Amino acid sequence: MTEKISGEQYFTAQPDAAHDYQDFDFELLGNNLHFTTDAGVFSKRTVDFGTRTMLAVAAKTDFPAGRILDLGTGYGPVGIAIAKALNKNVDMVDVNQRALDLAQKNANKNGVGSQVKVFQSNIYEGVQDQYALILVNPPIRAGKSVVTAMLQEAKNHLLPGGKLLAVLQKKQGAPSAQKNLEAVFDNVSIVGKNKGYYVLEAVHG
Repeated sequence: MTEKISGEQYFTAQPDAAHDYQDFDFELLGNNLHFTTDAGVFSKRTVDFGTRTMLAVAAKTDFPAGRILDLGTGYGPVGIAIAKALNKNVDMVDVNQRALDLAQKNANKNGVGSQVKVFQSNIYEGVQDQYALILVNPPIRAGKSVVTAMLQEAKNHLLPGGKLLAVLQKKQGAPSAQKNLEAVFDNVSIVGKNKGYYVLEAVHG
């Protein structure tokens, strides 16, 4: 994840980049979805390849009953695709308020507004619940400490048998991310690979 915006990053709480709204359709998990994006959010022109790779794995993943957490939702493609295709309830969180506003509008636009809860959280600070599945495409440019926290602290927010799925490029730290997960999870594996992107799975207990 490398998109930069006017000297600031998309993981800023209140981006001040001039608005540049864009609309596009994209098929995810068998549904044609409609998205509005803006300057100041990640991958505003299309759904990035890492996200698509992770979603393809998530659709085939077994996990217990319970809510799903889309950590770092951006304008919402992961949470919306999962809610729509799997008929699941999803919490969609991000530090970026502009992204969250878009995520709520996009959820409503795609008919899953009643299935999702969109709220602000800096990593897990605003997250109280435990989840059956946590999905994250971490913002590599936010720094190693942020990425490591997103991965390792997932354990505190998973139900027994719950899973974390994370996608990272091999060249941007997937092997070290796997080691960081193995430091706190007993069961960590690579469950998907595509064009240099690795999908890591960590299972809680």
